[in-house]
Amino acid sequence: MCDTFVSLATTDGSVILGKNSDREPNEAHDLRMIGANTDPGDHLRATYITIAQAPRTHAVLLSKPYWIWGAEMGVNEHGVSIGNEAVFTKAKREEQPGLLGMDLLRLGLERSETADEAVALIAALLVEHGQGGEAGHTHHLVYDNSFIIADRTQAFVLETVGRDWAASRIATSGSISNGLTLTRAEQASAGLRDVVVKDRSDVIYTRFSDSARRQCRTTDALTATRTDVASAMRLLRDHGDAGPDWSPARGVTGQTVCAHAGPGPIRVAQSTGSMVAHVTADDITVWLTGTSAPCTSIFKPVWFGGGLPAMTHPGQLFDPSAMWWRHELLHRQTLRNYPARITAYMQQRDALEARFVRESVETDDRAAFTAACFATADAAEQQWLAAVQDIPESRQSRLYSRAWQAWDRQARMP
Repeated sequence: MCDTFVSLATTDGSVILGKNSDREPNEAHDLRMIGANTDPGDHLRATYITIAQAPRTHAVLLSKPYWIWGAEMGVNEHGVSIGNEAVFTKAKREEQPGLLGMDLLRLGLERSETADEAVALIAALLVEHGQGGEAGHTHHLVYDNSFIIADRTQAFVLETVGRDWAASRIATSGSISNGLTLTRAEQASAGLRDVVVKDRSDVIYTRFSDSARRQCRTTDALTATRTDVASAMRLLRDHGDAGPDWSPARGVTGQTVCAHAGPGPIRVAQSTGSMVAHVTADDITVWLTGTSAPCTSIFKPVWFGGGLPAMTHPGQLFDPSAMWWRHELLHRQTLRNYPARITAYMQQRDALEARFVRESVETDDRAAFTAACFATADAAEQQWLAAVQDIPESRQSRLYSRAWQAWDRQARMP
């Protein structure tokens, strides 16, 4: 389960898009920067099918599940940013796989220079190839998709039901979760024209995703004040009206914007990667965690002119050379007494991020600054890991403990 939001009502006149990608606990998130290509070939292999390639592709920065061709979120060199959500609809599932929603997102970024171009492109690819195929890491999961698509000046919500689609422009801010939201859309395919789009939801799956509550939470936050990078990061860390003793170890239903996994079958996903895209008239700064649980993570800046630092790409099993898996040591130790252990470093986390944000506008060497931020964040997390291990573990329910013990065994965590 995921959440995506966008604000055109920002403190500096920029467009800010934020997203948490919620996937299975061991579904490592991978960061990739792929350059523009003026000769990409005739065809490309997406996750499950092969389709015709475009004559040229744009440079993209992606945050993605390690095993999928497409991405949960990303930005291209022209300032187009996209986040996608799983939505559960009444559409009949097709027998043959098509493009995953994540494939459609990456294709939209690789082939579009504006948000409205991306809307039209994704809609056309959806009609031509359909959507579908196994989207679960270890559990069976198929779904339709919705998207927020933005550029330097505008943003849209695009929702799909099978091969049908509907889209509307966002005036000042908007958010989506794991449910259809549109009533009568501004543009739509024949199957969704002049209908209430959200009535095509599968009521049971949509309800148990807790999407309505999370979307209300992000919508209220966006309309309460103008957005900046820091407030977007705080929103992605939101745990609702949680008090100081709140812990993700409690409960088997419900989910917050900063999602935490628990005993199934409802809480089997957590936020495995997060992004804040800050797009101005003449610049693009993308803040990425590259790690799970934004409340335990640090957002680091990346620019197209600077690129990503050299890193090991994560896979299915624990790998201490991969940033995502190294962070899991801190994340999973924090969960063993969340209230006390997150308190041990959350102020340092916020201060470090504030420093990154402040210094990011002053740096002359973006590649070096990005590399330094990633290295500094990694070193801080290793210090915090040592600190939290000195704090006693709390007593937790047997169901919660067993769920995490199973995930740890599957990943071969140390």
